[in-house]
Amino acid sequence: MRDSNVPKFLEHDLPLFEGIVNDLFPGVDVPFINYGKLQDAIELELRNRCYQIVPKFVRKIIQLLETMMVRHGIMLVGVTGCGKTTCGFILSKALTTLFNDGSDDPWHKPVRIDALNPKSVTMGELFGETNLLTNEWTEGLVSKLVKDAVENLEDQRREGKIETKCWVNFDGPVDALWIENMNTVLDDNKTLCLANGQRIKMPETCTMMFEVNDLKVASPATVSRCGMVYLEPVHLGWTPLIDTWKEQMQEEIPDPYLTTIVDNVRDICKIMLPMIRK
Repeated sequence: MRDSNVPKFLEHDLPLFEGIVNDLFPGVDVPFINYGKLQDAIELELRNRCYQIVPKFVRKIIQLLETMMVRHGIMLVGVTGCGKTTCGFILSKALTTLFNDGSDDPWHKPVRIDALNPKSVTMGELFGETNLLTNEWTEGLVSKLVKDAVENLEDQRREGKIETKCWVNFDGPVDALWIENMNTVLDDNKTLCLANGQRIKMPETCTMMFEVNDLKVASPATVSRCGMVYLEPVHLGWTPLIDTWKEQMQEEIPDPYLTTIVDNVRDICKIMLPMIRK
């Protein structure tokens, strides 16, 4: 109950949820799973890219993996700048690193992310379409990516290679038109049904990931089929952005000036941001 619900709650709803669970199961202390190696790998990947280690954000990355273990359709929901793309990217790199280090966990496998913006192309380009004049079928982006994932899995099994995880990342707004065509993929039968009658069974190694700003126009049918990981600006905050910028600018700006700039920005933001929000 806790592991599958906590990722989708807002920060101010968590105490209420914890209170309900404690009332239902008084005196029961459920320990958190120790993700020691995974957490170390995540923190290492963050530092390799000059990102800051923020405990709440690291926890969100781990929650993404926990959600993947129970759902093959994942939605990362949050406003721009709260770290949705980084969350998925760092997790993929951490899992690949753990595999290279010799981990025998079935979830620690090399990961390939195929990203597309579903709103930048037409419905026909996304799912395929038939030319009414020539009756010729043109392949769509989604069907191409799923077919590639199937072929890669078959080739790897045939050659005795390690199975690579494939995450198809829909980085764009959800609307009622294109997402409804994904409902059969997000179902338990995991089948992509195309307009020309083709039915493509999605392989076990494939995960559908959606990075969205909000779910205002998503139908309950879609939302109920997906696992949710909700990211809020409060999880990352604004200070890690300044620290990362400082690390990236060390070669551009001499040290005394850089430290002065960062200290001033930090002091000004600390006073002004609450005032602007108010």
